[in-house]
Amino acid sequence: MNRQNLSRVVHGGTGIRIKRDTGASILDFSANINPYPPHLVTAVTQGDLDEYPDDSYGELKSVIARHLGRDPQEITVGNGSIEVIRVLCSTILSPGDSVRITPPTFGEYEFSARLAGASVAVGPGYKLRFLCNPNNPTGYLMEKNEILRILEQCERDNSYLAVDEAFIEISDDPSQHVADIRHPLLFVLRSLTKSYAVPGIRFGFGLGDTELIEQMEMRRLPWTVNAVAEKIAIAAFMQYSDLSLSRKRIMEERARLCSALADLPIEVVPSSANFLLLHLDHDAGPLCDALLQKGILVRDCHSFGLPCSIRVAVRCREENLCLVEALQECMR
Repeated sequence: MNRQNLSRVVHGGTGIRIKRDTGASILDFSANINPYPPHLVTAVTQGDLDEYPDDSYGELKSVIARHLGRDPQEITVGNGSIEVIRVLCSTILSPGDSVRITPPTFGEYEFSARLAGASVAVGPGYKLRFLCNPNNPTGYLMEKNEILRILEQCERDNSYLAVDEAFIEISDDPSQHVADIRHPLLFVLRSLTKSYAVPGIRFGFGLGDTELIEQMEMRRLPWTVNAVAEKIAIAAFMQYSDLSLSRKRIMEERARLCSALADLPIEVVPSSANFLLLHLDHDAGPLCDALLQKGILVRDCHSFGLPCSIRVAVRCREENLCLVEALQECMR
């Protein structure tokens, strides 16, 4: 595999760059962030900045462990879940290995696997399988029993299963998570970015077998989580129960948004997450450009292999109405 042929994965959340470059006011529907996050009560002091963080992240891991019923030794942390994905792939995969990925889904799985020298499997014999639950960009939420059946198949194939639960906490049914399952071949990814609307701190973590975690901890960069991110992450777990209100409000707003989109020539894919995949009957590029001219940034899904689709976040009611009005004007 020639790594020189790789190019960076396209992501949403580019509103800050567009605002800087154009000076325009932008509503960013391309980033799937909780529009109703808990208010985190935390304060960063000079003392937090004067010393290096504890690179073992003992306190942080203990908080996560108590929250999810795991041991601190079963937890690794990273500068966002993407860093955890990179470390996972570099730990498990070697040149010549293959991974199994079912598109459309998050592009970093394939990219990180290829960086490790692996290829995408077209048949049996894969070393690692990725699942995103609920899936990005479709919003499909897989039931826990279905994931456990896939894990059984991975056990028969002697391959690892990585389940990315970045959106599970603000999905319709977070009980479908598998973060409480201990299995030597199961690795679970989590992030605070989406559920607490704190993408700026870049914090993600993973849960897995202690031997795998030990190998990953050796490979991750020292002090990969800064002191500010660590403090905010700990505060977030102290307010975890507040996410129940977020889920309720997201479900309500998603239903209203789906109803408002029903009169447009768009196919709305049923979703259990805080975003919607919308199918058009033509290339989505011109629509994305037209919406941006009206100050609405959506996720062009060409990079997902869906050239006739866009993905939109579920935001607060007033902002969702702005999206619908812009779509109505652009699709006349």
